[in-house]
Amino acid sequence: MKTLLSNLRIDINDKIYLKDPQSSDLGKRIIEYSIKLIDDIGFDSFTFKKLGTLIGSNESSIYRYFDSKHKLLLYLTSWYWTWLEYQLVFSTTNMSNSNEKLEKAINILTKTIESDSTFAHIDEVTLNRVVINEYSKSYLTKEVDEENKDGYFAIYKRLVNRLHDMIKDVNSDYKFPHSLASSVLEGALHQHFLKDHFKSLTDCNDKTQPSDYFNHLVFNVLSTNK
Repeated sequence: MKTLLSNLRIDINDKIYLKDPQSSDLGKRIIEYSIKLIDDIGFDSFTFKKLGTLIGSNESSIYRYFDSKHKLLLYLTSWYWTWLEYQLVFSTTNMSNSNEKLEKAINILTKTIESDSTFAHIDEVTLNRVVINEYSKSYLTKEVDEENKDGYFAIYKRLVNRLHDMIKDVNSDYKFPHSLASSVLEGALHQHFLKDHFKSLTDCNDKTQPSDYFNHLVFNVLSTNK
């Protein structure tokens, strides 16, 4: 799968950026170091001025790629969900057993992320922490409906729909497949956050991963609703 991924380009909605950051060395540095800086100081404290200082570039040069830090966050989270979608598709395409396929999908979408050298300018482990901590800030805005119409969240919604279809394949009579699928994706971020910061509020830990919990939850729900 890593060989296949290495030949792919992560395509993001071109309305999110002014200039494709994948098209230049500076653009890739903006992405690489924005992930590191947001992880280090948080999105609220992150500014293009601080990023420019970190990468040795003028603040104005960053604005040639993104017109706001909100758009940059949308780019980073869209990249992350696309990267997960590629893994999901490649790992499940040839699987015929619907239960095994769903389990594999849940594992991919809820697992603890490991380092992947496929994309040199992206540290997926660090980006995963950024998504866990900051993703909700990309859509908890007054502009969410308009941005949704413009397709800014299409990749995330597509992932939910892929999981929805797999849930239906396991139990076609289950009444809430979209709700269950979206709960898995959003809940995985929440459980990882609790595991790292509020340990007393979750049963997930170094031995019990969110993947264990969500497999237990989903398959028990589907088996009792047949």
